Amino acid sequence: MSATYRLVLASGSPRRVELLQQAGITPDRLVPTDIDETPMRAEHPRSLAKRLSAEKARKALERLQKTGEAEGCFILGADTVVSVGRRILPKAETRDDAANCLRLLSGRAHRVYTGACLITPSGKVRQKIVETRVRFKRLSEEELNLYLETGEWRGKAGGYAIQGIAGCFVVRLVGSYTNVVGLPLYETLGLLSADGFRIYQNWLSPERI
Repeated sequence: MSATYRLVLASGSPRRVELLQQAGITPDRLVPTDIDETPMRAEHPRSLAKRLSAEKARKALERLQKTGEAEGCFILGADTVVSVGRRILPKAETRDDAANCLRLLSGRAHRVYTGACLITPSGKVRQKIVETRVRFKRLSEEELNLYLETGEWRGKAGGYAIQGIAGCFVVRLVGSYTNVVGLPLYETLGLLSADGFRIYQNWLSPERI
């Protein structure tokens, strides 16, 4: 990363941090945002991912501006939405939430949308919306209940984390795997590099060799 620019991730998600680190980028700061993620009436899942990622980035920018820390920052917001048709599945907070999601996903296809929104140091706003199609195997009651016991579903859109045990449920995936984890790397790095953020300079650092 250059001495001039800093990357602020408008999220406290460990999985998004890990994905960026996989690409050799460690955010300079995490600014988790507290926004209302309730879908609007008849809102399409793709539109929801786009709207929430932009709201998160803007909210983080506002916080940094209040403390005089926004100068020289690239601010990255992201939001992941899981849907079956136009039905948007919640981020599972309870066992019942997760069970309902998994029963709906069992034996059928669903779509995962992630919106990535970048606000550049010059104030430009750039966005990408990425869609991945995923199909699950039919889950037995034993598989369902054992997965619920793991707790991996907690706080996850659609009630599962593909990077964990739920990866065993995937029959087919079309599109970006990292999108399903929570941040599409190819598209995110494209947003950053297009506006002058140096994404390659840490690839040959001693820590990565």
